[in-house]
Amino acid sequence: MVAAHMDAAIVSAGTLTIAHAKRLVDLAARSRIPAIYGSPEFVEAGGLMSYGPNLDAQYRRAAYYVDRILKGARPGDLPIEQPAKIELLVNLGTARSLNLTVPSSILLNANQVIN
Repeated sequence: MVAAHMDAAIVSAGTLTIAHAKRLVDLAARSRIPAIYGSPEFVEAGGLMSYGPNLDAQYRRAAYYVDRILKGARPGDLPIEQPAKIELLVNLGTARSLNLTVPSSILLNANQVIN
């Protein structure tokens, strides 16, 4: 990240990135690069902020689809759905360590603010 002279980073949520959340957050912190992540696990690990779907809700919804399919529904007949709940989390401690001021408009819209 430093060699590429990055000003910021976006890290998507996925099985591999979430499994290494602490490592990715630590790398961004050591490099002093603000990053936004796609899952709350990153903010809980010390990341600056996350914005993305509530994965627990998505897993529950996936279980509903599996149940319908196992009961005989044809997958092609089931509707395609978008995530119903998108969450914004902000870690003010990380923002302070990066000498960043988070605008109040972001804080007011955040689902959770960690001090």
